[in-house]
Amino acid sequence: MSRLSTLKTVSLIAGGVAMLFPMLANACASCGCTLSSDWENMGMSSGTGFKLDIRYDYLNQDQLRSGASKINPAAASQVTNNGDPQEVEKFTKNNYLTFGLDYSNSPNWGVNLQVPYINRTHSTLGTASDGAVAGDGGGQYDSSTSNIGDIKVVARYQGFSEEHNFGLLYGIKLPTGSHTQTGTSTDATAPGIAMIDRGLQPGTGTTDVIVGAYYFGSLNNNWDYFAQGLYQAAINSSDDYKPGNGLNLNAGLRYKGFESITPLLQINARHVAHDTGANADTTSTGGTLVYLSPGAVIPVNERLSVYGFVQLPLYQDVRGVQLAPRYTASVGARISF
Repeated sequence: MSRLSTLKTVSLIAGGVAMLFPMLANACASCGCTLSSDWENMGMSSGTGFKLDIRYDYLNQDQLRSGASKINPAAASQVTNNGDPQEVEKFTKNNYLTFGLDYSNSPNWGVNLQVPYINRTHSTLGTASDGAVAGDGGGQYDSSTSNIGDIKVVARYQGFSEEHNFGLLYGIKLPTGSHTQTGTSTDATAPGIAMIDRGLQPGTGTTDVIVGAYYFGSLNNNWDYFAQGLYQAAINSSDDYKPGNGLNLNAGLRYKGFESITPLLQINARHVAHDTGANADTTSTGGTLVYLSPGAVIPVNERLSVYGFVQLPLYQDVRGVQLAPRYTASVGARISF
């Protein structure tokens, strides 16, 4: 694989930073999922043509947190949520398969399409639990859903200089994912179908605007860097629910001194506001997270490369009581046409 082709491919992947709360696209904000694994793969490169990206992300939320600290289930059961008993969740396991298509017809313009498919299992003890078994407050249920999520379309312009290394992002998240999925109640007094919390649904039901900017360059012959900021905000509500607005700040380095592998290191930070609306959890949603994300890209041939990342928490400060992951794993492949 030529050095130029390798650099372009790696730039595309290095530039795609985890929207760590995300997918919030498809954030489980109501039940603690302020982390998302929707790698944007926005092409920080002046290359043209089509690029297809297929990515798998694994996110297991099995750790209860309150503020910047861990909290055990018994202590979480004593917390109140707007005067009511706090829901105590057991786990939320997320599997994301995201298909991305990127097209650029010139060094100045490009557009990126992201289509996620989400498989998610969730279990909660409901409210009035003692942290070990369900109480008499109700609301306990188990769910397993598999559905398309909310699709994103993001355009970019980077024609501000001859280097084409500074760009603006602007796009939209469409309400393509379902927000009416159901689970199975484990409440003996109310067996049967149970509506899944809005923050756990495959889609938010809202249309969101996305704006951002990025810059990338070289420190020397072996080291490149990038920085990116991205803001996402819902412009409407859906069935008395509106997800919190989110800001992502990301920076990364890559080392080009090896022939067969390119190591990368990223810092990913996100702040998200709490959800709003009568069907939202307005207390235990939102927060600030910072992750360290080491990874690598391996070129297979001139057109195909594979990559993997692990996201490790450096700082997690959540509102109320939320489930958080101990790590997130991402693997994928990208082919250029």
